[in-house]
Amino acid sequence: MTTRFPSGNEIMRKWFLVDASGQTLGRLASRVASILRGKENPQFTPFMDTGDHVIVINAEKIRVTGLKAEQKMYRHYTGFPGGLREEEFKKLFARRPDRIIQQAVLGMLPKNKLGRAMGKKLKVYKGDKHDHAAQKPASLVLNERP
Repeated sequence: MTTRFPSGNEIMRKWFLVDASGQTLGRLASRVASILRGKENPQFTPFMDTGDHVIVINAEKIRVTGLKAEQKMYRHYTGFPGGLREEEFKKLFARRPDRIIQQAVLGMLPKNKLGRAMGKKLKVYKGDKHDHAAQKPASLVLNERP
């Protein structure tokens, strides 16, 4: 038997719209990463980008559990000596709530060229307005425990 793999032009990508209002950060990020990777697609192949596009709106209404709001730190290195930069969750959330969701999702994707291609299909917006109305995104409701 031979295994048939989809070619690049056979993959039909859909657009999904996810509302982050009241969603827990980690649960939302894992579900979005699964959609970006294509694991919910019947044509899923681990070494191909078979995922769909995801638009996340209302990033400022995301919630975190426990003491993460007080204790979580975001770090990045500038590349220069002494260039380790740290920012608390609260400050980053007040300044750029879209970046919190983006970093959480990108951290769950593969760390290679394929993962970077998957990450480009994620669009996160602070409010409820987005620039992708022409793509006619389907609304996706994530199951959240009460």
